[in-house]
Amino acid sequence: MFPDWFNSRPLRSAVDDALEWVVKYWGGWLEAAAHPLLLLLNSIERFLLAIPWWVLIIFFTAAAFGATRKLALPLVVFLSLIFLGVMELWDDAVKTMALMIAATLTAIVISLPLGIWMARSALVRRIVTPILDLMQTLPSFVYLIPTVMVFGPGKVPALIATIVYAAPPLVRLTDLGIRLVDPNVLEAARAFGADRRQRLFGVQIPLALPTILAGINQTTMMALAMVVIASMIGAGGLGYQVLQGIGRLEVSRGLFAGLGIVALAIIFDRITQAYGKRLQKRIGVSGGAR
Repeated sequence: MFPDWFNSRPLRSAVDDALEWVVKYWGGWLEAAAHPLLLLLNSIERFLLAIPWWVLIIFFTAAAFGATRKLALPLVVFLSLIFLGVMELWDDAVKTMALMIAATLTAIVISLPLGIWMARSALVRRIVTPILDLMQTLPSFVYLIPTVMVFGPGKVPALIATIVYAAPPLVRLTDLGIRLVDPNVLEAARAFGADRRQRLFGVQIPLALPTILAGINQTTMMALAMVVIASMIGAGGLGYQVLQGIGRLEVSRGLFAGLGIVALAIIFDRITQAYGKRLQKRIGVSGGAR
């Protein structure tokens, strides 16, 4: 047994007391600040549930064909969506899709400006990089403790935990993509009189788009990977079906819900990757992260 050199109980009590203080005095303000996230998630969920199932199938199948101009991926997408419907998982799949889309959109809004800031400031990169490392290495269950204490079980803590888990890849790849832009191209833009803002939006971001899209792809997949854990605190969707399968020892329920998550992962991963590759070929650059 390890020697009892240090009494960690006061430190643990201090951490618990600090969080309780935050909940007591800032809980209402934090809930109000997070309310737009709940509105976003509920709006996306209601919108997707209101769309007829066959319209969604046509949309995703057409998107797959538009990305590849081949029949293989659209066929896989079509069969995957039919599988979700046949297995009576359609509504749960749509709720999972809504959580993933809401988390991904929020992560994009946060991560892109932060990644650009990191690319333009070495000091910001030195400060933010250890935070991103911590966000990616902490077990995802750790995110749930403070969020549940502040917001209680429900969709908001599930969405916040998903955003925290999924955002780091996009921040890193946005930073990387902008920094990998050829300095000669930037020098040419500068020679033609482009200012810093024009070089950013007219040169750096367009050339970094393949790498940024790779980051969006990774963020989407990580958001989808959180659905089972998020369902433990009220997110619902396919993850909840998996938990019910575990709790009731229903192998079929857990298996088919897990396959449904895999189907969604295949759909979004292959479509976003295909569009990223088409964009990369169109602008004639090689994505640094691919």
